[in-house]
Amino acid sequence: MSEQAIKVAEEWLAASTRTVADKDLGGHLNLISPEVSLTGIPGFEAIDYQAWAAQCKHEFENSLISSVAYHGLKIVAETDNRVMFRTWETVQASDGAVNAQGIEVLLQREADNQWRVVQERVLPEEESAHEGLVP
Repeated sequence: MSEQAIKVAEEWLAASTRTVADKDLGGHLNLISPEVSLTGIPGFEAIDYQAWAAQCKHEFENSLISSVAYHGLKIVAETDNRVMFRTWETVQASDGAVNAQGIEVLLQREADNQWRVVQERVLPEEESAHEGLVP
């Protein structure tokens, strides 16, 4: 895969990590497309932008998340305006709980030239292991 796709994914992941650490809700939501669909969460068919934004707002305002970190990066596909990759995400809650899982992210360059997630899928454990994402 191209160096450009790797750069786009790494910059998006760094921005996601930074905005969570800074509790920068506006900056964080700017990384998410209004057209986003999040799948793979047990008990939910799909989560849209409004639900994702409300959850982030609640977590940021109540300081529920200490940090988010990403380990490994596998580019799956790319075009000039889209980059799909897989990574291992670890979310550390302020109460000490840890949620770690493989995710597949589709970024799209939108009209304002900003890269935003338009699709995210939480990977099943077996797929994460098969992909070599589990640290």
